[in-house]
Amino acid sequence: MTGRPVRLACGFGSLRWRMNQGSHNNNLDMHRERLSAVTTAQAGIPRVSARNVSGRPGTNGLHAAVGCLILPGMRTGIANLPLHGGRAPRWLFERMKRLAREIAVAVVRDFGPGELLRRLADPYWFQAFGCVLGFDWHSSGVTTTVCGALKDGLKGGLDRELGFFAAGGKGASSRKTPSEIEDAERFLTVDPAELVYSSRLSAKVDSAALQDSYQLYHHAFFFTRDGGWAVVQQGMNEETRYARRYHWLGEGRLPVEADFVCEPHSAVCCDATGGRVLNMVSRSSREARSVAVELARERPEKLVKELKRLKAVPSLDMPARHHTLLSDIHPDRLYKIFLSTYERRPENFEGLIGLEGVGAKTVRALALIAELVYGVPHSVKDPVRFSFAHGGKDGHPYPVDRETYDESIEFLRQSVSRAGGLGASEKAGALKRLSRLSSG
Repeated sequence: MTGRPVRLACGFGSLRWRMNQGSHNNNLDMHRERLSAVTTAQAGIPRVSARNVSGRPGTNGLHAAVGCLILPGMRTGIANLPLHGGRAPRWLFERMKRLAREIAVAVVRDFGPGELLRRLADPYWFQAFGCVLGFDWHSSGVTTTVCGALKDGLKGGLDRELGFFAAGGKGASSRKTPSEIEDAERFLTVDPAELVYSSRLSAKVDSAALQDSYQLYHHAFFFTRDGGWAVVQQGMNEETRYARRYHWLGEGRLPVEADFVCEPHSAVCCDATGGRVLNMVSRSSREARSVAVELARERPEKLVKELKRLKAVPSLDMPARHHTLLSDIHPDRLYKIFLSTYERRPENFEGLIGLEGVGAKTVRALALIAELVYGVPHSVKDPVRFSFAHGGKDGHPYPVDRETYDESIEFLRQSVSRAGGLGASEKAGALKRLSRLSSG
């Protein structure tokens, strides 16, 4: 941690404090003392302090007021899709694989492998790509099937020829991502360890730092010879039976901290929002991230004690959201994880979530202590910014960004037309599907 001052905007006045390794205990004490002076009239979120565990409503006068640098090397999106059972017939998948291969060849040949990464990271283009291949527009299966078809289509040495590689997949295949990246080492100009790190951390962010009730079950990692990469991963909400797709893009080099843990999704798309969300990668969660790191350096006994005190507060004296977030946290079970963070002393939030064993419950526990004890709230906003979908053969019409949508269709139309390995009937079929999209 650096000694750079961070300003916290309070209910009245402001508080400046330094975050450095030697004074982090004083920092947390300052938060506690400041909060104890804030009046009940300013109450927005009840507070429970180590000195007052009576359960009476308190207050929280602190709100994050610091922005965050967003670098141009990262562009991502999210799409929400209904879960559809079954799988693509073998004959259809073989055709999809061949068509995906030829479109990939056309894009890389004309624009370079980096452009194909950028297109896969665009949720509009990705969804249109699935339609061209012959899959439903509004279906969760488009994610796993399209990624699988493209990965299989690159086999046989084509990936080495194009300088464009694919790893991972659904279920057990996703766990093979690191080894598949390392298998391509001799064809790369960068250290594959950087790509493995990007793959691992992108999955960690969307499962632990952003907790939106979607459990990841698919992780596809695409990368180029010079170290560019894109991630297309998907999670499932078991209650709503919807799937959510997450897109990531890294270009040129390993992204710095701000890319991974501050507003990583710049084109968030879905057809519904809501539900319980803990969004530690929101810009407004910057102070919560900083305090979570400070807390992670505390002795585990102190953190476990704080959690037990919070869980002892009657549910009627605590907002339903906090009570729900605490309900499945077992303080004693987190002791070993807190001991690890105490001993390893992460420098920042990226380092914290990158530690082995630090998962959703650990991040949630630290976020709750930061908010309820030290008055630094985290964001509860779902990272969805506009609706996305289009009427496919499912018959689900939804609003769409028409300009971006039309550009994606035109780009695909040109790619199909230039695909030299396709027969006339295959091209005609793909172009016909694109025509149905553009007239939808």
